[in-house]
Amino acid sequence: MTLPVILETKGLIKRFDGLKAVDSVNFQIGEMESVGIIGPNGAGKTTFFNLLTGLFPATNGSIYYYQRGKRDITDVPAHKRVQLGLIRTFQLVSVFNSLSVLDNLVLATIRFSDNFERKRLFFFRDRFRPEIAEKCLRALSVLAIDNKAGLMTSQLSYGDKRKLEIAIALSLEPKVLLLDEPFAGLSDGEIEEVLAIISRISKKFALVIIEHKISRIVELVERLCVMHEGRIIANGIPNEVLSDSLVREVYWGKEVL
Repeated sequence: MTLPVILETKGLIKRFDGLKAVDSVNFQIGEMESVGIIGPNGAGKTTFFNLLTGLFPATNGSIYYYQRGKRDITDVPAHKRVQLGLIRTFQLVSVFNSLSVLDNLVLATIRFSDNFERKRLFFFRDRFRPEIAEKCLRALSVLAIDNKAGLMTSQLSYGDKRKLEIAIALSLEPKVLLLDEPFAGLSDGEIEEVLAIISRISKKFALVIIEHKISRIVELVERLCVMHEGRIIANGIPNEVLSDSLVREVYWGKEVL
């Protein structure tokens, strides 16, 4: 059964001076679908994420979001896309070491809520509201770090900081969750933990994951896209995509599995 589309790009282009980092990309993901994006360094994967989430403006092309009808979000600011449900993580863990684990989630929840300009003045008051604390603790529980809620984030291991970043993303109630190399910098044991968590929660929203450790996501995603020189050169069932002659040529001399 074909899933209803929730996010789509048409002819998406991003130029940096004379370089086309993303070149005429047509992409779709359905509601509750999981898609992996792979490709060599410099293929345009993270730039593509930055376009989807509004961190970079598109040079040409369009981005459409399907929630209560089709909406062109090409020029919608990044924070508004978060409020719509487009949530992402980054290659390098992006959390506040100077805040407690729980306060990282509370801050994100308030920052991307309605009427932020009014609520931001009351951050330290709102952090004690039971409904906010309970929501944030539930997200930490999913990642099995709710027992560390009161710790300063600076005290966490890198692996736990990665879990915290994913917990923050979950607390924002994603409709589309975009994970940019979630296993980067993790030990094999930590990768197994995070992979199991992602697998468990992946059917609650659309999931797009960039990852260089291809063997880790082949069983996780339903569809695999390969980017090369800013273009999607293959798209389909993971094992079939990895058997494609052009994909093997792109990865020539590199271990793909």
